[in-house]
Amino acid sequence: MSNQAIQLEPGSYYHLYNHGVGGRDLFKNADNYEYFLALYEKYISPIADTFAWVLMPNHFHLLIRIKDEAEIIENSDINKPLHQYFSNLFNAYSKAFNKRYGVRGALFERPFKRKQVDSVEYLKQVILYIHNNPVHHGFCSHPVEYPWSSYLSCVSVKPTRLQRQSVIGWFGSDADFSYMHHGKVEVETIETWLEL
Repeated sequence: MSNQAIQLEPGSYYHLYNHGVGGRDLFKNADNYEYFLALYEKYISPIADTFAWVLMPNHFHLLIRIKDEAEIIENSDINKPLHQYFSNLFNAYSKAFNKRYGVRGALFERPFKRKQVDSVEYLKQVILYIHNNPVHHGFCSHPVEYPWSSYLSCVSVKPTRLQRQSVIGWFGSDADFSYMHHGKVEVETIETWLEL
C-alpha cells in the first residue's frame, strides 16, 4: 500500500511529512513558522497528540497519534474524515502565505505523506530522524541549535502540549534521550529503514 493510501485511524501513530510543490519554500521567515504552528494548534490539536516535529524551509515532518474516538468527539466533529483536518491546515496556511507574498497556486504537494508507526523502536528512529533533519540538511551541527523543531521542547522544563514525557520514556530517561541525539545519526540509513 502506498503512503498516500494509508487512512488515518483513531488510536494509531503516524509519521506525516510533506514538501512544497516543486521544492518551493513553505517558510521564508520566523512569522511563517509561527503562523503554521498556530494553525497546527487550531486544526490538529483537537484530533491528535504530537510527539515530534520539525519545520524545514521547504518541508516538514510530524510524529503524531490520532486521539481515540471518544477524545475526538469531545473536541471536534467525528463525521469529518481525519485527513480533512490536515487539508484544512494546509489550505489555511497556503491562502495566507500566497496572499502575503503575492503568489498563486498550490503550496503543498498532494496528498501529504503518511506512514503508520507500529513499534517503539520505529517511534525512536522517527524521533531521531525528525530532530536530526536540520543537521542532515546543513542548517546546524546539533538539533539544539535549530529553533523550529520539538527537540528544544523535549529538553526543556517549560510547559508544552508536546507529549514530552512519552517521548523521553521511550528513550528510558532524559540522559538517554540526550545521549542518543549527541551521536552521529545515519539519516540515510534511517530513511531506508523508514522507507522514505
